[in-house]
Amino acid sequence: MDTSSFISLFREERYVSELKGTRKNQILDELLGLLKQNHVVNHPDLLLETLKKRETLGSTGLGKNVAIPHCRTLTVSELIVIVGHSNKGVDWQAMDKKPVTLIFLIIAPPQEKQNIYLPVLGKICEIVRENKIRKMLIRATDFRDFINIIGAAA
Repeated sequence: MDTSSFISLFREERYVSELKGTRKNQILDELLGLLKQNHVVNHPDLLLETLKKRETLGSTGLGKNVAIPHCRTLTVSELIVIVGHSNKGVDWQAMDKKPVTLIFLIIAPPQEKQNIYLPVLGKICEIVRENKIRKMLIRATDFRDFINIIGAAA
């Protein structure tokens, strides 16, 4: 996946600079609210249940304050990435037991023409693995800051 295609997945209308929720399920619902507003997802309640079930298989909290909840579902027709920040931190049952402050939600249909679901997941993991970049992303105050950091890292 080339850099410009990767960066184009991040959209300002799918970015939340300060999440209000304090629990994992509240955060998932809040992030999905962006898709409900724009009628991007069919059956948002079903999508929320799918994400909750995915979390029961193992936490998507990577550690170091980052979570990447993700799933494949028939409720969307294209791959979607939503990003949210929580200054308070959320218990995501991460591997290191630390609260999550940066969330990347990835949703994809069961089959995609470009087959980018796993490469996108991998690229985000690669980017947040870098301490300096991860800390910069966590401190980003708005979408412009965030996308500039992602663009430089990609």
